[in-house]
Amino acid sequence: MTTEAAPPHGSAGTPTASPTASPTAEEFTAVQQSAEFAELRGSYRSFAFPLTVAFIAWYLLYVLLSSYAGEFMGTKLFGNINVALVLGLAQFATTFLIAWLYSRHAAAKLDPKAAAIKARMEAGE
Repeated sequence: MTTEAAPPHGSAGTPTASPTASPTAEEFTAVQQSAEFAELRGSYRSFAFPLTVAFIAWYLLYVLLSSYAGEFMGTKLFGNINVALVLGLAQFATTFLIAWLYSRHAAAKLDPKAAAIKARMEAGE
């Protein structure tokens, strides 16, 4: 299998035009303390922390119901399908829903901000 794409810049077999210096620790620290980075971090935290807490609470509810409300969890809804099975499968659905929501959030809010910070660092600003 061959590809038309060139190897990444600086990889073996490709000449490096003018190697740029990596950002220094001081530059990373300056970016980390910038308002732009704080906004990025805040945007991530405002999404991730509430959903994490909500999912852990939801999972804990499922575990507690399984442990202490066996009769309720064993309630048949239809055929051999009971409340425990439905709530257990809902855990998987919730996981995929959160992953999808995070993917959308990251693409819309986090990635553009991170790309701007990265571009500024690479430009040496």
